[in-house]
Amino acid sequence: MPKTLIIVESPAKARTIKKFVGRDYAVEASMGHVRDLPKSQLGVDIDDHFTPHYITIRGKGKLIERLRQQARQADRVLLATDPDREGEAISWHLCQLLDIPEDSPCRIVFHEITRDAVRRALQEPRPIDGNLVDAQQARRVLDRLVGYKLSPLLWRKVRRGLSAGRVQSVAVRLIVDREEEIEAFTPQEYWTLDAELERQAGGEVFTARYHGDADGKRELPSREAVDRLLADLEGRAFVVLGVERKERRRNPAPPFTTSTLQQEASRKLGFSVRRTMRIAQELYEGIELRGEGAVGLVTYIRTDSTRIADQALDEAAAYIAARFGAEFSSPRKQAGRRQAQAQDAHEAIRPTSVAREPDAIKDDLTPDQYKLYRLIWERFVASQMAPAVLDTVTVEIGAGPHRFRATGSTVKFPGFMRLYVEGRDEGAEGDGDEGDRMLPELAEGDVLRVRALRPEQHFTQPPPRYTEAMLVRALEEKGIGRPSTYAPIIETIQERGYVVKEDRRFRPTELGRVVTALLKEYFPDIVDVEFTARMEADLDRIEEGERDWEDVVRAFYGPFSETLSRAEQQIQRVALPVEETDEVCEKCGRRMVIKHGRYGRFLACPGFPECRNTKPLVEKTGARCPRCGGELVQRRSRKGRVFYGCSNYPDCDFTTWDRPTAETCPECGTFLAEKRSRQGVRLVCANPECGYQREAAGETAGAGAGAGRR
Repeated sequence: MPKTLIIVESPAKARTIKKFVGRDYAVEASMGHVRDLPKSQLGVDIDDHFTPHYITIRGKGKLIERLRQQARQADRVLLATDPDREGEAISWHLCQLLDIPEDSPCRIVFHEITRDAVRRALQEPRPIDGNLVDAQQARRVLDRLVGYKLSPLLWRKVRRGLSAGRVQSVAVRLIVDREEEIEAFTPQEYWTLDAELERQAGGEVFTARYHGDADGKRELPSREAVDRLLADLEGRAFVVLGVERKERRRNPAPPFTTSTLQQEASRKLGFSVRRTMRIAQELYEGIELRGEGAVGLVTYIRTDSTRIADQALDEAAAYIAARFGAEFSSPRKQAGRRQAQAQDAHEAIRPTSVAREPDAIKDDLTPDQYKLYRLIWERFVASQMAPAVLDTVTVEIGAGPHRFRATGSTVKFPGFMRLYVEGRDEGAEGDGDEGDRMLPELAEGDVLRVRALRPEQHFTQPPPRYTEAMLVRALEEKGIGRPSTYAPIIETIQERGYVVKEDRRFRPTELGRVVTALLKEYFPDIVDVEFTARMEADLDRIEEGERDWEDVVRAFYGPFSETLSRAEQQIQRVALPVEETDEVCEKCGRRMVIKHGRYGRFLACPGFPECRNTKPLVEKTGARCPRCGGELVQRRSRKGRVFYGCSNYPDCDFTTWDRPTAETCPECGTFLAEKRSRQGVRLVCANPECGYQREAAGETAGAGAGAGRR
């Protein structure tokens, strides 16, 4: 029998570690948590210091008995669960079940699953970290108190099956508040005036934009203002007043934390948060590589730190110098803006070996694994490369009292941009397009020839709805939850019907609005961003040993309990607005309404119980199926993703991910579908053999109409 038993969470992690240890070790998996609070009751003794009552998770009995048997036969047991609060809590529960003294050296941690990291960890066992366990327990108890006390109230006052959560309710509020901002937004008209200029007839043409006058910037609020300006510019000479040249340096983004990985995978790969974390877990736990065997490809994926180990720094510097040249190497240890909150032992998410180039191991990875590994690898390598250097030029042009400006830039030294450039959310501040924008050689006093003056109308735009990446960023910036909790939060608020995702953006449902309004009125702390952020900070202080977990829970529960009692008396039954549709009940002639059931929304006759007619809820697109001529309708996959299919299913199984439109192709007659990209929306013929496409109406702003963002 092996002398040492190592217990990890997952079989994949166990298989990888087995390759690194000798015959004296057995490696088993606990399959995640082994104990938890019961689902059928509160499971927290409020009167006895908020003591949690843990039970063995259903279905884990035989597994625990097998682990007990193996633990009795081993000389020692080492618990190698993940290096965070959840991992520490799993190890603590295993200590209780396997009769292992928690103050004994039974715990080992590593932040990457490689041979060297595992062997180092085996030489440095430690006791269970009680502060980490207390922080996890405090979070679990707080979430249970909110969920099991507040959710039944929503059932009684609004609708059965609803839930409220300490973090999920704040996430819904952010989405509801954004929708209210959009609805309250009043577009403001503004205009721009571009001058197409050249130094001499037939010379290189460049564009300068109206800026104002000698006293500063001036707005063009209306067509009338533009017409007055155009009249005053008539016959005036355009003269170069000054040319300013600067050198600008742009630094690379730091390597990924959990949150920034989720955001960038959403922007660049279109991955949901849950999909990103699932694939990242696979890369962390180990992939079978030809010639190497099973090996973890990335470091631990749940981290707030951007710190880099010295060995990884040295390896990256040598790699960059060899591949790109010594001038491209610029090692950085990194210290992100949340470094003070991060566990210092943690590292950023990075490849375990920069020598494993993505393309070299592509054949051993699934397509999704390859995409995410390449993203992590490129981000890390770029973070250790030299800044990009750009030559910028700004030209001030006068036309009488009026001022125009032209800007250009060229990449003098690409630095990290040779490999990777960080993505941005819509509406985010950034450096703009970093490609070359050349201007002709100009000097002060040059008189320019005007080719054209082009006025263009714009309207200010409301803030955009949240994408998953934008919501994750907002939650992190406001200190709400932790990145490891974002995936279940986003999934829950969709499953409960509080929000829906349309074109990859969240919109609150009427139910989400009603519940948020109710919580804001009666439980303001639960949906208060700052209060929730302070609670997260308290959990961090518990982890650091600065606060007692029971004191934190008691300080929360006292006021919460009083508010709950008042709300129970004061809140009246909330009647959700009936959503009436144009669909007519074929049995009684009434207009059918939208109802909510176990499997989502459906159409029902309002004449119930006299008329019990129901039917699936489908959203018509106005397009016709290219196979059978049936109506194309919107549907949702089992994972909630919107797609479009023929209403004659199952007789016709035509489907498409792209939103169909009522417009038909002028060349073949097939419907046109919306194709979305960072460049905007294009209408593309759904017939793959046709190839017709054009810009969607309104996507570009021409003179007299447009939708620019100021």
